[in-house]
Amino acid sequence: MPRRLAVANQKGGVGKTTTAVNLGAALAELGYRVLVVDLDPQGNATTGLGINARALESSIYDVILHDVPLEDVVEPTTLRNLFVVPATIDLAGAEIELVPLFSRELRLRRALETVDGDYDYTLIDCPPSLGLLTVNGLAAASEVLVPIQCEYYALEGLGQLLRNVNLVQANLNADLDVSTIVLTMYDARTRLAEQVADEVRQHFGSRVCRNIVPRTVRLSEAPSFGQPIIVFDPSSRGAIAYRELAKEVSGGAP
Repeated sequence: MPRRLAVANQKGGVGKTTTAVNLGAALAELGYRVLVVDLDPQGNATTGLGINARALESSIYDVILHDVPLEDVVEPTTLRNLFVVPATIDLAGAEIELVPLFSRELRLRRALETVDGDYDYTLIDCPPSLGLLTVNGLAAASEVLVPIQCEYYALEGLGQLLRNVNLVQANLNADLDVSTIVLTMYDARTRLAEQVADEVRQHFGSRVCRNIVPRTVRLSEAPSFGQPIIVFDPSSRGAIAYRELAKEVSGGAP
């Protein structure tokens, strides 16, 4: 404690934001203080936690580009213990604006250091690319959590992500470790999902979580209501899966 996890996979649509939001909510429900950092210009973690991005005066963009203190940007959510650093569309230009800046890869880490000790878990929702925003996320984290969907091409591109993690380890953040692999979008009706799960387990061994996140309609619907699944439908399979995952990742309640 405290733990900082970058939720990363440069493949889009693998359940990164779904996992950042719902794992964060389930950890908060266990009693941990949790901060979700939305580093994706699409801002889906922000809206998924019920924050209206258009009404914000400042966001993670201002923290990274203009040195606004992180604590000034943190927004509470409707869930006790769960907070978010929101993203707005301004972040879309940040990749280019970061290029000339001094120590551009470490700006998020420096910002997070100012709130060290305030949160038990910080989950950084990285964009689905390997640009400077993702590098900021990896440089600021101590662990990488990789969601992998149980479908064709699941492991495609993962090698590149691991190479980038190694580069960040070597040059920016020696403590970084790919600690957690989460299998998402599991459809128990198909042989393919089972085969992919077996392949990932063979590849990564004990780093793969025992608890698997199923493919469910309720999980897809929850973000449009601005609620984590444990609020939107507390008894659904998705809510149960993320609760069990939170227990596994954290080792239980604090």
